[in-house]
Amino acid sequence: IAEWLSVLEASFVIFRLQPYYENFGKRIIKAPKLYFVEPGLAAWLLGIETETQMRRDPLKGNLFENMVVVEALKTLLNRGEDPRLFFFRDSRGNELDLLLQQGRELAPFEIKSAQTWHDSYLKGIRYFENLAGERCRRGSVVYNGDQTRETERYKLIPYRQLSKFIDPHPA
Repeated sequence: IAEWLSVLEASFVIFRLQPYYENFGKRIIKAPKLYFVEPGLAAWLLGIETETQMRRDPLKGNLFENMVVVEALKTLLNRGEDPRLFFFRDSRGNELDLLLQQGRELAPFEIKSAQTWHDSYLKGIRYFENLAGERCRRGSVVYNGDQTRETERYKLIPYRQLSKFIDPHPA
């Protein structure tokens, strides 16, 4: 299987998102996550052919996450930046969907396919903030809605505007 995955990765069919595993005194998951570079191919392979099917599919959230992660990757590559993208998950199930490393700073992202906001979306970001401390920048929730909202600690970002918020040079 490893050889086939290497072929798919070299052909730009899949992308492996590596885990971020600094020693936080936690048992960290170290296996990479796989994403399709073209989320439409993933949907097709799952038998999803219409928008209605997509809305009802139990894997809708996974496909949405796939799309957002790959858009972040493309945004950084198109800017000529090194895409230092990771995810975080520990053995207790605490997870952060996407982490952008910028120098020593870490920008956490949660990705939600919902069209509305819920405070529970910040759970993974808050957990990671406690682990990373001062190195953690303001967290962002990327979602399927239309409103942008910013507070001192968090940003709510419609996925269509993601490239505006992937800041390769933090202030």
